[in-house]
Amino acid sequence: MHIGLVGLGRMGNNMRTRLRAAGIEVTGYDPNPAVSDVADLASLAEALPAPRIVWVMVPSGPITSGVISDLGNVLAEGDLVIDGGNSKFTDDAAHAAQLAEKGIHYADCGVSGGIWGAENGYGLMAGGDAADIERAMPVFDALRPEGPREEGFVHAGAVGAGHYAKMVHNGIEYALMQAWAEGYELLEAKDELIHDVPGVFKAWQRGTVVRSWLLELLVKALEEDPEFRDIEGYVEDSGEGRWTVEEALHNAVPVPTISASIFARFVSRQDDSPSMKAVAALRKQFGGHAVRKA
Repeated sequence: MHIGLVGLGRMGNNMRTRLRAAGIEVTGYDPNPAVSDVADLASLAEALPAPRIVWVMVPSGPITSGVISDLGNVLAEGDLVIDGGNSKFTDDAAHAAQLAEKGIHYADCGVSGGIWGAENGYGLMAGGDAADIERAMPVFDALRPEGPREEGFVHAGAVGAGHYAKMVHNGIEYALMQAWAEGYELLEAKDELIHDVPGVFKAWQRGTVVRSWLLELLVKALEEDPEFRDIEGYVEDSGEGRWTVEEALHNAVPVPTISASIFARFVSRQDDSPSMKAVAALRKQFGGHAVRKA
């Protein structure tokens, strides 16, 4: 199989590496010529066998919409575009309709795994027509972790379902990180009694009911900077958490824990708190997100 990949940043470049390692030929395009395989999207389309599959991995919003529009001008009837970025699920219907006018198919895929995905595989949540998902299954299988397909991949539903599932996933992620961060701050505050905070977290990694990958990443971050002296307690939110709360309001579903974690990030922009340093450190560990240096 030979596919196109648009966007070769932190995630896209690692995905290209994993796909190629699995025997899938990948032609990638990025505005940065140092990492791009072709000069432009037209050249990308020319390089791919028809009917084409093009995976889009660029920032959500206007950038994704621009790429979708541009691909509509260079692809042909029967081709398939998959948006694997963190787009809002409501954008998917518009993108699908736009491409459908030219007979181009569309699917969406929420992707989780961060900068570790090239090695460990990615959790994938796809939305779209069953025939389109089946057609792209070799790509999904190459990207997901080894093991049973259902433990790393789901065809969540129609167009938009993949990004909706990823939105909820990220809302949960916000809450989990906030819980770890608050626990860290409480342990740090009891310094007359607790003398080894990193050691406490490390001791939780085996046998406890709270053991998890996020815990492992927090231990790694503490080993690199035991008191987070080099990190400012300022944490961005990429949008999915807000969208999760918006959907909860729309559907009258109570999400107090997720909501509180979003507001805590807003607090971080006013006060350099220890717990927000922990959240910033975790985001850097799993996603390579930039942090503000103290």
